[in-house]
Amino acid sequence: MNPPRYLILCFHVFLILALSRVTFTQSMPIQSNVVKDSADEGMATSGPAHGLYLKVQTDKSVKTSKLRLGDVVEGTLVQPVYSGDRELFTFGDRVRLVVARVERRRKPANDHWPWVITVFAPRHENYPLFDCASVLPPNGKEVRLNVSLLSIVRAKEIHADAHASPAPRTTDLIATLEATETISAPEANDGARKTPMTLSAGTRAKVILLGNLSASKSRPGDMFQARLVEPVHVGESVALPEGTLLEGKVERNKPPRWLSRAGSLLVTFTGLKLPDGSHARPIMASISGAEIDQRSHTKIDPEGQLHGERPGKLWMVVNGGVTAGIAKEVDDGTQLAIEALISTATDVSTAGTARIVGLCASSVFMLTRHGRDVVLPKFSELEVTFDRPVQLGAELESQ
Repeated sequence: MNPPRYLILCFHVFLILALSRVTFTQSMPIQSNVVKDSADEGMATSGPAHGLYLKVQTDKSVKTSKLRLGDVVEGTLVQPVYSGDRELFTFGDRVRLVVARVERRRKPANDHWPWVITVFAPRHENYPLFDCASVLPPNGKEVRLNVSLLSIVRAKEIHADAHASPAPRTTDLIATLEATETISAPEANDGARKTPMTLSAGTRAKVILLGNLSASKSRPGDMFQARLVEPVHVGESVALPEGTLLEGKVERNKPPRWLSRAGSLLVTFTGLKLPDGSHARPIMASISGAEIDQRSHTKIDPEGQLHGERPGKLWMVVNGGVTAGIAKEVDDGTQLAIEALISTATDVSTAGTARIVGLCASSVFMLTRHGRDVVLPKFSELEVTFDRPVQLGAELESQ
């Protein structure tokens, strides 16, 4: 027995309204989330972080959602660990982590997939937390550190220099941690930094962001901070120790737009603060590289501006499939509505009108699809290039 026409009509109307609701939600900004993110960024940029920065590549591929209390994760340092101008651990040192607890966290925003996929994907994920790490130098004694996990992700590197050889994609997890220093070591040589010296244009530095940046939520004039994770040298001398803060500003942004046009974001660095609180004169520096999620679709142009890439085949196939589904549902729903209202109407007489309505609805949906966002989450690692010389040392102390 076939269901009554009015029941079929109600089903189609419900489906169309559900799709419209999702589309409207995707098109409108969620103000509460914006406010929350802004508050988080303000907290993140309130002052320098004083812990050690550790970056560990796991020995094997690990699914973070499957980690449980007490599980052991082992790996190696993928870059040296510094405190001020001292190197405490070297590249390749072994690291052992034990999962202290597992939290349920909301997934961060991303530009990996079109909304059609993300709207049906889980909003939360299991997130492992560590509270201690054991570092095992090849010829030294095991060192235990109190740590907190900043991020854990499969990452890749992007560069502004088109001629730079692209870094291979990372297949294992990269865990970024902050540790409380528990090592006795010689004090940093502060006198060396008081010697006048000049950072030449083109000098590069490695930093981590202390707040979130994105093309969709950041606005021109927004301020942010980044922390130096490796000392910057002039010859044999340390010009900028690890822990130096770089202050930056959003110059311009373009949120993702209709017709699947991607967003873009340009930021510059305008000042720096040494760990002792002293300031240098204003600087001019830009992003020349970044480490981002392996699934992210972002590139950097020679100016240092980040762009979302154009939609790929999968992006178009997914949105095209949804467009065809909307056209079909609106077509059938329109026919049922007309036949329910006009007793003399038939499938043949309403087919043309219904097809036009379905085509219009699907066209509106396709035209209003936004492109990819540019997302730099908190604790993203960036490569910064100084665009102008910077005077440091005795001149710095006089300001």
